[in-house]
Amino acid sequence: MRLVGSQSLSVRLGSHVTLEPHTSGEIVVHFHGHSFGLGTFSVGMTDRARELGFGVPFSSLEADNRHFDEEMHLLVRRLAMHGLLEYRLGSSPHGRDLVVIEPQVPDYWPRLPRLGDKDTLVLSRFAYMRRRGTEMVLESPRAGALFKIGDPRIARLIASLAKPQAVNSLHKQSGFPGTELLALMIDCQVAFKMRGHSDSGLRLAEGDDDLVLWDFHDLLFHTRSTEGRHANPLGAVYRYARRIPPQPAVRPPWPGKKFNLKRFLMVRRETISPVATLLRQRYSTRVFDNQRPITLDELSRFLEGTAPVLSEGTSKLGFGNDGPAVSYAVRPYPSAGASFELELYLAVDKCEGLRRGFYHYDAGKHGLVSIEVHNNQLEAMLMKSAFAMGVPSPPQILITIAARFGRISWKYSSIAYALILKDVGVLTQTFYLMATDLGLGGCAIGIANIDLFARMTGLGIHVEGPVGQFALGREPQREPNLHS
Repeated sequence: MRLVGSQSLSVRLGSHVTLEPHTSGEIVVHFHGHSFGLGTFSVGMTDRARELGFGVPFSSLEADNRHFDEEMHLLVRRLAMHGLLEYRLGSSPHGRDLVVIEPQVPDYWPRLPRLGDKDTLVLSRFAYMRRRGTEMVLESPRAGALFKIGDPRIARLIASLAKPQAVNSLHKQSGFPGTELLALMIDCQVAFKMRGHSDSGLRLAEGDDDLVLWDFHDLLFHTRSTEGRHANPLGAVYRYARRIPPQPAVRPPWPGKKFNLKRFLMVRRETISPVATLLRQRYSTRVFDNQRPITLDELSRFLEGTAPVLSEGTSKLGFGNDGPAVSYAVRPYPSAGASFELELYLAVDKCEGLRRGFYHYDAGKHGLVSIEVHNNQLEAMLMKSAFAMGVPSPPQILITIAARFGRISWKYSSIAYALILKDVGVLTQTFYLMATDLGLGGCAIGIANIDLFARMTGLGIHVEGPVGQFALGREPQREPNLHS
């Protein structure tokens, strides 16, 4: 076994990033209309910083290298924390990049695990290559970076890893770029080492039981439709506003025979039902009255009305006498296959009777369990929700709806994640109705950061993670938001 070296790996600024060294020694970074200072460095360092536009050897940033540049290492790590770098691997005879590694998470840093010539590697079943503009990229929803492929021979080598192969056999392939690429792919979980010599049971060999339960398209959809595991545009960016006109709010009617239902309204009861009243009164509240925070009593009534376990039991699967017994726990809202896979985590900013912090709702005992997190993590979660709602301050309480993915994917194939999202929609409407009934304000939020949640809970993104959020608090006196 040997440690893969980094002889041909270099680091450089992303194509959208520029550095501005000042005579004072301060270095400022600019990207996408934003800028901030990276700190004050020596005069010589402000000159060397310009080298990052072309690339500096990654080996010079390793502490055990005799050419280690401590100031450059500090500058590069600060840039890396914001996802402003890319990593170039080798060069073709014509000067083109063989592979460019683009970080997809802010704190990505290349690691080169040990590889031996007899190690057997295989491509992850979550890895895929696709066209992005005029480029070919290799991605995985598990990866912290993607690989931009600059040589078609490398694409062929990657495709050949659909079948397990030893490292020494890969060396013999035309255009083999070096062991560094294989090590970087393993580091990003785009490929993995086989523990045995059999090429059967690859799904089981790749990871833990929670990962086995995921279908490819479900994990891809989960990571690409949330924040934290990719660098793609996300949210209301109106990408096609100048190309395609918006669709009308109300669909144009079909040309068939019409039946007027309004005549039935003339003979209805004088008052509509309480449920129909709540449905008409519901609207989104994005700004909350922080002079009158929600109380712990109100929060208790809100949770007791929407999400507690009402009854528990077990049922036997029809697989004969040895079929497993499946437990169930009924709650107030409907759930696909009675799975009830959703869990509630509360980021509390202001609540009378409850200290600021992060909590899990114990639906079985109708209680809150405090989870110790760093204050900057709690602050980041709350402020991200404010940014998503387009308001300056966070909600009094942010409810993160998380899914125990294996609870539903153990039963369903191909539709597991779609069913989870349907359950989120049902629970969100339940939240809206209960908040309205209690005289509180609420707002559904469509973006959650799965990496931040993973750091706060210590749970893998494939084990349990956010699939929705809901802001809750005391609403100020105002007119209903007609744009909800």
